[in-house]
Amino acid sequence: MQATLHQLKVFETVARYGSFTKAAEALYITQPTVSSQIKQLAGTVGLPLFEQIGKQLYLTEAGQELLTTCREVFEQLDNFDMKVSDLKGTKQGCLRLGAITTAKYFVPRLLGSFCQHYPTIDISLQVTNHQNLTQRMLENKDDLYVLSQRPQDVELWSQAFLENPLVVVARSDHPLAGKRNIAIARLNGEPFIMRESGSGTRQAVEELFEQQGVSVKVRLELGSNEAIKHAIAGGLGISVLSRHSLIPSMSSGELTVLDVEHFPIPRQWYVAYLGGKQLSPIAETFLQHLLVESAKYSAEQPEFLHDYTALSRKRA
Repeated sequence: MQATLHQLKVFETVARYGSFTKAAEALYITQPTVSSQIKQLAGTVGLPLFEQIGKQLYLTEAGQELLTTCREVFEQLDNFDMKVSDLKGTKQGCLRLGAITTAKYFVPRLLGSFCQHYPTIDISLQVTNHQNLTQRMLENKDDLYVLSQRPQDVELWSQAFLENPLVVVARSDHPLAGKRNIAIARLNGEPFIMRESGSGTRQAVEELFEQQGVSVKVRLELGSNEAIKHAIAGGLGISVLSRHSLIPSMSSGELTVLDVEHFPIPRQWYVAYLGGKQLSPIAETFLQHLLVESAKYSAEQPEFLHDYTALSRKRA
């Protein structure tokens, strides 16, 4: 098959946008040029690459196969460029990261120190929930992933690099605030604020409650930790959050961590990439940076979090 790189780039852009017009705008060429390149490429392949049903453009089976091949080719070319830069003694290129929502409380800090060392590297960080992150993995959209729950249906290399305990959070004037060794059964009937479906935190909480026969009254389902913290401060109920999500707000004294039996739920942060994937030099460099710097980050946690973690370990 004698397709040109330009034709493949045009094809991938059309597939990504689902539109000849939008692809033309993104590539700064005319729509007739896009149509001509796709027609030539389809002629080279010997099969149609797209089919249009109504106003919607769809990939054919041949188009799907070609799209997978295109992405592999472009990834290898990107890696080649990065390796050449590495051989020249420079670090240039793009690092693509995917992370679950709660990781936004510490990943930017780790990225900041990385960018100080390698200012010529461009960073793309996509923050979403576990469900969407798994979909990004299946589409091979990122170099590395930061997550707290490894999906079962995706083959991954992964390594734990930081503790991610889940704790019960309430308003500071809650009746249980300041009490020690609270039985988990005391949570029965408590107004509760849950993360949205697809959240790893919600799954971990529901599994523990089911094991312990706890039934809470779910008053709200919210899609962000910040919204949940505001709801707790507003007196709408209690919740379970990652300890990391509390760092910006606990110093105000509005919220408190309850000392409840079976909490914190022990969890880990993992860095992962697709099994069989060849990491670029930049991704390899960031991976090593993450493993080293995260240990420093853990040591710098606020004192109230250290105290609570130490208490929990002593009880366990």
